[in-house]
Amino acid sequence: MGSAHPHDRRDEIVNVSISAPAKLTLSLRITGVRNDGYHFIDAIMTTLDLADELSIDTTVASSRLDVDGPFAEGVPTSTDNLVLRALALVGRTAAVRLTKNIPHGGGLGGGSADAAAVLRWAGHNDPIAASRLGADIPFCVAGGRARVRGIGEVIDPLAHEPSSFTLVVPPLSVSTPAVYRAWDALGGPTSEREHHPNDLERAALVVEPRLAIWRDRILEACGEMPILAGSGATWFVPGRHAIVDALAPARVVITKGC
Repeated sequence: MGSAHPHDRRDEIVNVSISAPAKLTLSLRITGVRNDGYHFIDAIMTTLDLADELSIDTTVASSRLDVDGPFAEGVPTSTDNLVLRALALVGRTAAVRLTKNIPHGGGLGGGSADAAAVLRWAGHNDPIAASRLGADIPFCVAGGRARVRGIGEVIDPLAHEPSSFTLVVPPLSVSTPAVYRAWDALGGPTSEREHHPNDLERAALVVEPRLAIWRDRILEACGEMPILAGSGATWFVPGRHAIVDALAPARVVITKGC
């Protein structure tokens, strides 16, 4: 397995538009920590019909990234961005316009989804290399519904299950590395939920205590305890719930698994 050859330019197609679907982590267990600090996970993930959009122009001499859309604020456009890192990984040069419809820092894999879209476009099929960019990226490349293990590179496809979700995106963001550091500092707590457990939830609440306020507001609005999506800040409840008015100024998105 490997990446597309840098000289396979596909010059007949110099402009292309592609979608980058979000992912939802339905359950997350942390099963260990490697010597290099990477965490082993055992998770169930599903692709959503919420997606960023990328427009790729390969006629440029050097890569660049421009960002617009409802969640463009705060998205870096430097070489640290996963889109540009993915281009570098596959040896391609392109100008990319990224329309952010997935909340930045919301735990829905937006940056990973964008990088995965670039890898799919380039014909890259090496999940181990992809996982070095980000643990969610191999799943985002594969899509669908799957059990995800290792540091994200072991993907076991699961049968599609029709599903819908109500996402609540608070007006705040949470740093995934900070949540993992907090999980380590707390001694590796585990979730006591029977359904949709998330071992990172307690650590995320330490990193961003305001998450608890939104958890309680969602519970009051719909009568169900919400689940934290990955490291946060998005909470979700299975099913469709008419709670938009009760949760301003958070953004409420009703979506479905793909």
